[in-house]
Amino acid sequence: MEKVNFEGWPNCIRLFNKNIELIVTTDVGPRILRCGFIDKPNLLYVSNQEKGKSGGSNWHIYGGHRLWHAPEVMPRTYFPDNNSVEYSWDGRTLKLSQDVESTTGIIKELEITLDSESDHVKVLHRLINNNFWTIETSAWAITAHASGGTAILPQEPYVDPEKNLLPARPVVLWNYTQMSDPRWVWGNKYILLKHDKVLISEQKIGILNKQRWAAYYLNNTLMIKFFEFDSSTRYEDFGCNNEVYVNGDLLEIETLGPVTRLAPGSSAEHTEHWFIAGLKDQLQPDDETSIDKFVLPLIRSLKY
Repeated sequence: MEKVNFEGWPNCIRLFNKNIELIVTTDVGPRILRCGFIDKPNLLYVSNQEKGKSGGSNWHIYGGHRLWHAPEVMPRTYFPDNNSVEYSWDGRTLKLSQDVESTTGIIKELEITLDSESDHVKVLHRLINNNFWTIETSAWAITAHASGGTAILPQEPYVDPEKNLLPARPVVLWNYTQMSDPRWVWGNKYILLKHDKVLISEQKIGILNKQRWAAYYLNNTLMIKFFEFDSSTRYEDFGCNNEVYVNGDLLEIETLGPVTRLAPGSSAEHTEHWFIAGLKDQLQPDDETSIDKFVLPLIRSLKY
């Protein structure tokens, strides 16, 4: 761990091992602003217009990885994270804690653990209810990715209708979702969303992802997220635990924890496991055979 200046934010923390690095700011957030191989491009998006900014009462996109609480409601969800955050380091895990949100009574915390030997990061998201009353919400982890890549969402495996007549893979659309948009690829095994800076309209879908992973592919590098699915619980947005969003600047891969009733002083946690992998062969994201060949064996081999 070392302290660095990154993109104009002077009080950042760099976590690194022999292969990969993370940069986390303490000037705003909590936010993870960089993730990727050392001396290689950042897999996360950082806004050129908002680099180094802090303070003020307006919400800023900034970029990187952030923690929200679902469902999305204006203005509650957009409480600005423009002030500095507290942090602690125990030699293995970096903990970041935001001041209590004045309008929601919620405290947001991130705990980031970078494996010393493998290209694996554990990101624990925590919402703490600082109110005197019970609230209902869920932890919502959002990663804004650098432009030009492709999000890969797995679908449920094919089952012959004679063996199972029940629905298996809900897909949720927003009012502004256009299924004919060329950035979508609706495959038999995967749903793909491609970023194209020329196409600036917003697109979003949500799914109930029982396969527990999603990935972003950019420049022969794959960032894989693993997360949980609990069949006994309820998820926001008509039952989604995984969502993707795109506009002209960025592409977001989002995961959600279950809807939870939080008594005063209690907390809800949601954990993601990130893996960064370089691919020796060029992946063709539009080709499901290519994903089967290069991505699936990797997914199956990773342990956390």
